[in-house]
Amino acid sequence: MLQRQVYRMPKAGSINHLKLTTEELEAPKPDEVCVQVKAIGLNFADIFAMQGLYSATPASSFIPGLEFSGEIIAVGEAVQTWKVGDKVMGATKFGGYVSHINVNERYVVPLPESWSFEEGAGFLVQGLTAYYALKELGNLQSGMSVLIHSAAGGVGILANRICKKFGAFTIGTVGRAGKVDFLKQEEAYDAVILRDKHFPEKLKTALNGRPLNLIMECIGGQILEQGWKMLAPMGRMVVYGNASFTSHGSRPNYPKLFWKFLKRPKIDPLKLPTENKSLMGFNLIYLYEQTDLMHRLLAELQTLELKPQHIGHVFPFKEMHQAIHLFQQGKTVGKVVVKVG
Repeated sequence: MLQRQVYRMPKAGSINHLKLTTEELEAPKPDEVCVQVKAIGLNFADIFAMQGLYSATPASSFIPGLEFSGEIIAVGEAVQTWKVGDKVMGATKFGGYVSHINVNERYVVPLPESWSFEEGAGFLVQGLTAYYALKELGNLQSGMSVLIHSAAGGVGILANRICKKFGAFTIGTVGRAGKVDFLKQEEAYDAVILRDKHFPEKLKTALNGRPLNLIMECIGGQILEQGWKMLAPMGRMVVYGNASFTSHGSRPNYPKLFWKFLKRPKIDPLKLPTENKSLMGFNLIYLYEQTDLMHRLLAELQTLELKPQHIGHVFPFKEMHQAIHLFQQGKTVGKVVVKVG
């Protein structure tokens, strides 16, 4: 059996419970490939899972991590698509914080020749999240005005690039002033807003008379409520996260979370027909069982020929906790990746 290194938690609750250990990995099953992981992409879902705030989190011991890239070192006897030595990027329903992984052959795709392993580890989850939210749910069309929160994050950057491929007008928001300059220099947003107490006025100015057609919402709280009020008739809000509920510590701050929960915006479904707006939410992890849909979306996404993900921070495997802590602070730009080996 192969010896592999893994970051495992005995159960969700505290990130401090995440420990590096060595485990045996069996040979891949007939329909699996074994990948020597080269890079791991971090996602906010990882944080929520480790803190026990993610409904899809396993109840007992588990390995966090949703996406990776690497090289195939073994294939199951029924696998014909892949061979040893192929470079791939992959998605997994947990289990990504490892040095080696067995995964069904349909959950890996070729790593583009010009991409690094780090870039490959930052594309699948956030690219599919952005594309599914914008096209499948948001009905993205040319000329739309799209508000993208966490605009300097992995999803936000790819969402803006997708919007530009369809000729949309994009407004990005960030929570830190330093990220404004990055977006203005590196990404083609039409306007960038620093979220503060003047957010509604800034948004109105950025729209400059345009209707707000689509919101990529991942903040929650007052920002969600203010965006909803600005949304134009027939507009759509797609909720794919709640960053305002993120804790910067190893454990959730339950009193603070409970207070935020009580104060959360309340949108009355009975008023939706009158307001003529749509509120939708989704979680990409529930698409993992719908492999055909994932491959269709990925094929459509790849036809756009987007630039590779912006990799803002790279940490060695043994510094996983440092990478997670920086990611929690909201200080990162682009994708945070952990390099293995």
